[in-house]
Amino acid sequence: MRRTVTRWRRRTLAPVLIAVGGTAAVSGSAMAGSLTVYGRLNTAIEYSRASTATDGTALGSVVRQTNYRSVFGLRGEEDLGGTFKAVWQIESNISLDTGQGVIASRNSRVGLQGDYGLIFGGHWHTPYTEATMGYDPYYPTTAGYMALIGNGSTSTSNNIDDTSSFDRRQKNIVQYRSPSFGPVSVWLGAGLPEEKTTVARNPALYSAAVVYDSGPLNATVAYEVHQHYQAASRNDDALKFGAAWQIVAGTRVAVVYEHLHYRTDTGDLQRNAYYASLVQQVGVGSVRIGFGLAANGTGSSTDTIGFFRSGPDTGATQITIGYDYPLSKRTALFAFYSRINNRSRAIYDFAINELGVSAGADPQTLALGMRHNF
Repeated sequence: MRRTVTRWRRRTLAPVLIAVGGTAAVSGSAMAGSLTVYGRLNTAIEYSRASTATDGTALGSVVRQTNYRSVFGLRGEEDLGGTFKAVWQIESNISLDTGQGVIASRNSRVGLQGDYGLIFGGHWHTPYTEATMGYDPYYPTTAGYMALIGNGSTSTSNNIDDTSSFDRRQKNIVQYRSPSFGPVSVWLGAGLPEEKTTVARNPALYSAAVVYDSGPLNATVAYEVHQHYQAASRNDDALKFGAAWQIVAGTRVAVVYEHLHYRTDTGDLQRNAYYASLVQQVGVGSVRIGFGLAANGTGSSTDTIGFFRSGPDTGATQITIGYDYPLSKRTALFAFYSRINNRSRAIYDFAINELGVSAGADPQTLALGMRHNF
């Protein structure tokens, strides 16, 4: 009878703890683990428009409610003895504006962690992406730096569905995160070539980052290879350097440099891009400024890959300024204005909630929103 009551308590109390939220601990003679319920609700009302394109096309304006990748997640770990433990996470997308969502559509994994680091498999941001996304105070919103840095953003992709973006969450990825060697750690990832049986090439992804994190300074160098993404036997690659520095309390600056190189059937396509941000506390909130610059594309390729192509007048800049006002430790109101200034042949657009601009049009948006973390 005692065993029956114990089983009933476990089955009954665990869902109650999960429903309440926060952290729930479940233990017994056969297991010792933890479960954390977490999430982010992030949405805004935007007024968005684009200027007239070079060919005279005008999109007009739109008022819209936008979702900034709101999430619902579960994560936990189980002690396996000593410093060895199993770790897992299931993170799902929540679309507050439409009521839609897909389970495990965001960072989800299962792995092992110990003195020699963390190894896991699942569906996760690449090391190249994750190394610098915290440098952008508007990641992941319409104003995020992914319009220029990374050449667009893909919320989830394999090796053939989105072959342009270097800002990506990769399906079927295996990753290793080393322990810290002083302030330095190494992140490695491989997107397995499961599509080899469906396409006439062998597409795969390889991603790496070396991360320095000590006190007020975080710095990284990251590199990623997309094997056979554009053409058989030809690889694309990206190199990125970044640093973020907490100068004094309430003042943080970050900078990023990136070089993208695509190799297509018609030749090579390359581009340099730069990004800088400032977060400055003003009153109880903070002013947040981001500036991006994409140089003209170069190379012999006649293809357009993502947002850019080769030739004169194919570069762009992006400026974003806004204010974040905390109502509590978990809830904030925010407002921002962001504009991309395209040169006459450039087609850069917002990476999230894009407008669909033609060459030379300048997309811009004014947002008022609310964010809650739990």
